[in-house]
Amino acid sequence: MTLHAETSSRQHQAPADHDGIVVLHNAGWADFQRALEMRGDAPLPRIAFLEGRLELMSPSRSHEFIKSMLGRLIETWCMERGVDVTAYGSWTLENKTQLRGLEPDECYVLGDMREPSAPDLAIEVVWTSGGIDKLEIYRKLGVGEVWFWQNETIVLFALRDGMYESIAASEALPGLDLAELLRFVHVTPMTRAVREYREKLRK
Repeated sequence: MTLHAETSSRQHQAPADHDGIVVLHNAGWADFQRALEMRGDAPLPRIAFLEGRLELMSPSRSHEFIKSMLGRLIETWCMERGVDVTAYGSWTLENKTQLRGLEPDECYVLGDMREPSAPDLAIEVVWTSGGIDKLEIYRKLGVGEVWFWQNETIVLFALRDGMYESIAASEALPGLDLAELLRFVHVTPMTRAVREYREKLRK
């Protein structure tokens, strides 16, 4: 079997601030498992697999900043609103039967489930164009809600009857004002963003 590589295109101008994305075609499940094994406990690259396509992604500094800020702000909202949530970061989700696997930017389990099979909410930051269809991977993995941040907006999808539907507001975190949350994503340092967002929520 011959693997064919495809590299991503840059979405932003700064050449040093784009995600490094390589997609290998004609890959098998064993290639996906081998890539995870070779990476070991290192956090990068993030690895995804969809029916013969293997993606290796090294996120840029800006990508990591956005995903971390989103995570901290979501957790702040949950704490202020009394919502029980557990963060699982880039938990490796995989299903050999469906030939799918990936590692979210951030993901969460709601409530008191101690051994979840899949997160209730996954978040993806789209900073550089290219790569494989993450939503199609999530669909067969049974993740209830997926958010995609891109160009300062968040698009949400909810899983219904095995298919994702676009939704206007989060069903996993009802009452969360995403427009308000996004106003704090670029506030630095992170501790200041959290303090100011918490004060806003308490008003």
